Amino acid sequence: MKPVLASLTGVALLVCAAVAQADALPQSERVAIRSLDSLPSVDRVLVRKSERKLYLMHGDTVLRTYRIALGLNPTGTKERAGDFRTPEGSYRLVRRNPRSDFFLSMQVSYPNQMDLKQARRNHWDTGGSIMIHGLPNQLKHEPTYYESRDWTDGCIAVSNADMLEIWLLTPDNAPIDILP
Repeated sequence: MKPVLASLTGVALLVCAAVAQADALPQSERVAIRSLDSLPSVDRVLVRKSERKLYLMHGDTVLRTYRIALGLNPTGTKERAGDFRTPEGSYRLVRRNPRSDFFLSMQVSYPNQMDLKQARRNHWDTGGSIMIHGLPNQLKHEPTYYESRDWTDGCIAVSNADMLEIWLLTPDNAPIDILP
């Protein structure tokens, strides 16, 4: 059993019921997980903003594909706090939060050195707390709202079922490339 998965088994059991009830975004590819030993080995995450897709990768092989929602202002890279953009660049998934305001969250290591350099040059606050996460725990809109538009402050949002699978399959500190 993979070490990260061993520590997450309890989380998976606790949240499976919540996923079925609060899952508003459609699933592009649903895969039944039969045992932890049969899980694929993810070595990086790839996000293509223009496609609204997140890919779990092993080398050049796509293992899973998920539909995503982005920040309210999705075109271009994040430059500063409050611009409602999702960053573009190379980062890492540095922290997991099972108790966030959203259904699970994994923190992206934004800002990176290039982001900081750009912000300093322009005297901007880079902002932070960019996450991959599921739906809000307290929905502010009807579920169809989250299915049909970009709605985050700059994060990458997926359905709750997809978030659980990403959480279980993606190792700690995995690289994530976010492309336009």
